[in-house]
Amino acid sequence: MSRGICPRVNSCGSFWILSAVVFAVSVIDADAYSCHEVRTAFQLRQVGPLNRVPETPGTDVDLLVCKHQGPSCCTRKMEESYQFAVKRETLHNIHSYSYELEHLISGHLDAFQDMFQYLLSFSQGHLSSLLEGTYSSVSRHALPHVNQLFSSLSLYLRGANVSVEVAVHQFFNNLFPLAYARLINPGIDGSMMMGGEMGDCLRMIRQDVNPFGPHPAVMAQELAGALGAGRHLGLALEEGLEVMNATEHISLSKECVKGLVKMVYCSHCRGLTLIKPCVGYCLNVMRGCLASVSELDQPWRRYTSLLEQLTHAMAGHHSLELALLGVRGHVNEALLYAQLHGPLITATVDKVCGLSTGEPTGMQPTSPEVTAFTLTPSSALPSAVPSQPLPEQWLGQLAHLKSSLPLKPSKNNKHNLRTLSREFLMYLQRYKSFFAALPEMLCEGENVVDDSTCWSGDDVVESYTGRVVGNGLHAQRQNPEVKVRSPNPTLAEVKERLERFNQETHEKFPKLDQMEAWDELGSGETEGSTTDCDDEDGCQASGDSQGQTSHTEASSEGKPIGRRPGGDSPHENPSKPPSVKVIGGSPSASWARPWSLALLFAALCLQWTLF
Repeated sequence: MSRGICPRVNSCGSFWILSAVVFAVSVIDADAYSCHEVRTAFQLRQVGPLNRVPETPGTDVDLLVCKHQGPSCCTRKMEESYQFAVKRETLHNIHSYSYELEHLISGHLDAFQDMFQYLLSFSQGHLSSLLEGTYSSVSRHALPHVNQLFSSLSLYLRGANVSVEVAVHQFFNNLFPLAYARLINPGIDGSMMMGGEMGDCLRMIRQDVNPFGPHPAVMAQELAGALGAGRHLGLALEEGLEVMNATEHISLSKECVKGLVKMVYCSHCRGLTLIKPCVGYCLNVMRGCLASVSELDQPWRRYTSLLEQLTHAMAGHHSLELALLGVRGHVNEALLYAQLHGPLITATVDKVCGLSTGEPTGMQPTSPEVTAFTLTPSSALPSAVPSQPLPEQWLGQLAHLKSSLPLKPSKNNKHNLRTLSREFLMYLQRYKSFFAALPEMLCEGENVVDDSTCWSGDDVVESYTGRVVGNGLHAQRQNPEVKVRSPNPTLAEVKERLERFNQETHEKFPKLDQMEAWDELGSGETEGSTTDCDDEDGCQASGDSQGQTSHTEASSEGKPIGRRPGGDSPHENPSKPPSVKVIGGSPSASWARPWSLALLFAALCLQWTLF
């Protein structure tokens, strides 16, 4: 009986062992195909509600994007969550790359405007000190017109619809009644000349009588040229911000979102949460998604070139600084010119406005009330007035006077407009190809892998075998991953607007591309090389008794630092303030040092005072 029992026992034992093995294998198999890793990634990346992820893979899932053979950890609801998540992540990555460029533009727009306002304030104070200290008889009534002039210049630099020429000529129109009553004919009733019909008549005839000589026109020309580049640079930076703002709010097409889901999340459906896309595959997807963005590449490159050229035109040779600092010199010379030609101006005004001063028209006015002046070859008599010799005694009374310069600058602050411009251009170089390089930037680092075992959108492969297309809409016709059906209308409008701005800039500044870059000019500046010297230190220039009329200040490479547009003498050595002398006793006498030397000295001193 025992023998009969034994076979039964052996058979039973074998059955139970086989059942245990089958159960263990089934448990291991079920654990191998669980969706635990997918649930973890779904939760960590905040894709959506965790209850949308199944515990185990399904076999009869009807998916729209992540289709593949075999079990899947994805559902239709998960695909919807993946679409929202991948759109959010991609736009966030785009913003992270564009933020620095946007910050570069907005930050330097503010910095340039702050610099402009500083220079305007400095120049206004410089002119006000001249009027208060030298022309005290007109300063009280003239200062409101000074404020109005610089307010107009400030609005112009900020992009307002203001004309520099109109603002300058309006300033001199308002200055003429003051100069006529206080400087040319100080014995007459000033209130009668400055107000009412008589004052209006003087303002109306100012440009015809030309009491200030060529100085208002030269001043307007210099300011319009230098400030025009600064104003347009500000407008260009604002245009750049509009472009960046438009690209930050782009919408991704449905084809793009499907391609992104396939690239980023479809591998999760198979439980492969750590695999990365192949580089070539990622480039195709991103270039397809950003095809319309890449179309901005060429106009953006032209735009950045215009920024460089506008910056060179504004800050090269200290153009804007010298133009603003030159306002004081032009006003000073204009008032001096009016005093020197007072009898002829009075005769002309009497004929036009019928303003009798009660004195013979040939009477000599009082000595000019100035501290320094320059008589340039262009300082001729007004065309409407016959030429007369200048009284020699006037010139003799001015021989001992010298120009007054601003206070001694601080050596601790050496930033100026040109330094700020150099910094801006250095950063700008990095972003000339921003829109063409954006897909590559999104497909680098930890987002992709360039070696074996990468995700191709359908499977894990050793390398991507598809054709990698280029940038732009035309190239996407061959894109195997994303179908681009039409350009983005918003970005197409931005491209057209940027191209139109570039064209208008070229039309407004036809010679802009002829500006020399600073690398070609040489800096011409050595930090700390400017002598800390002013009138109080007694470091006067030696002067030139021979009456030289042309001097050239060379840069470190032997090229001139700059010339005034009106054809005046080039700038002298700025390391010492000039000693102004009056030479000769006739209209043809030449001067030892032009006013432009003081302007250049003030501009170079400004390197120490700004920021």
